[in-house]
This record gives sequence, structure tokens and C-alpha cells, in this order.
Amino acid sequence: MFDKIMVAIDKAEITNKLLDATIEIARNKQTQVSLVNVGQEYVSNGMIYVPENFLEEILNEMEKASLEQLQQAKSKLESAGIKPEIVHLKGDPAHEILNFSRDTEQQLIIIGSRGLRGIKGMMLGSVSHKVSQLSSCPVLIVH
Repeated sequence: MFDKIMVAIDKAEITNKLLDATIEIARNKQTQVSLVNVGQEYVSNGMIYVPENFLEEILNEMEKASLEQLQQAKSKLESAGIKPEIVHLKGDPAHEILNFSRDTEQQLIIIGSRGLRGIKGMMLGSVSHKVSQLSSCPVLIVH
């Protein structure tokens, strides 16, 4: 049914549920799966003094952690016979997920729920909510 699936990897706790859903949907099919993680482009120093390369080092460590998380997810899918590509993006997560989905003509986005509730959820919204509202393809939100 879906030839191109994007899986947005974020919180480690829900990653296994996302991958299990992906395996059920893509198993024994010729489905192209893209594992995507979006990292921050910048870290504010909050107007305090930090060593010159400190913020760059933080961003590099965040990217390294993202790539490790993507590689672990890739290994799990490969053990189920699915050969995904991994993609690390930088920027606003909802924006980057939507752009990648549109640019690569994805047919399904699988994403975890963030669980923002109350005032914070109403004010900030969540990545999964924004993606589900603005995506041109179906979105599966895994809890």
C-alpha cells in the first residue's frame, strides 16, 4: 500500500514502538523506508560566557548522538529484512519533517506522540500535531 515511508525518530523510549509499526507495515514489501532525526541548528549561550568552541562541541555531540540513534534503528529494521536509509536533518523538527516528506514524495509518515498537555501543549503545540495537520500524506502517530 505504501511504497515510501518516513519514520521520524526522536524520543528513545518510543523508538521501538515506531520501529515495530514500521516493520508491520513494510515487512515483505518493496517499501523504501527513510529513518529521519532532526537536530537543532543552534544552541543559545543564554548571554553567559562560554569557551569559544563550547557551543560547537555541544552541537557536534548532539549530531553524533542522533546518528547513533538512527544507526540503532537501522540495525533493528535490517534484522527484520528492511533496508532503510538514515537521514539527519537540522532545524525546526516539524518544518524539516514536512519538507523532507514533500521533497522525497513520502506516502506515509510514522511519528511518535510528544504528550504535551495543558497550557504548554496549547501554546507550543507538538511536532506530531503540526506534522499531522500540515502533511500532504497520511501520518501514523504512535503512542
